[in-house]
Amino acid sequence: MLDGTVLVSGEIPRVTGYEHGLPKQVCRDEQGNWVPDPLVLDERYLCVDVKDHGIVVFSACSHAGIVNVLTDAAETFGTENLYAVMGGLHLSGPGHEPLIEPTVADIGRFGLQRIVPGHCTGWRATHALVNAFGDTVIPEAVGQTHRFGA
Repeated sequence: MLDGTVLVSGEIPRVTGYEHGLPKQVCRDEQGNWVPDPLVLDERYLCVDVKDHGIVVFSACSHAGIVNVLTDAAETFGTENLYAVMGGLHLSGPGHEPLIEPTVADIGRFGLQRIVPGHCTGWRATHALVNAFGDTVIPEAVGQTHRFGA
């Protein structure tokens, strides 16, 4: 935790039974050959401790799965300290849409005050989040400003 305020995660543990990464990702092996890399183990998330509110979790595309991200953050800070999550949830497209229902159900256990789904969340997942969490959900868009705290 940098100055008691900002944390950049390490590797995100895969703990859910349904968030398996990106099946078509690849990386180079030691011999320089392209090989499958579905887990994208180098992905990170950022946490900022906002005074009088709690932890805001920023995730770029959540290739590791947003529930895996939030679970790791909750293990670091405690579920009661998580305030918001902001970023892409990577739930758009036919390959990811089956994950919407379990993801929305599991997000509920974190008690978030704000959920700000971004670009790769997709409209179906965004609507499912709004249906489940109402005004807690604020869809992210280019040019928006979000203020957490005073």
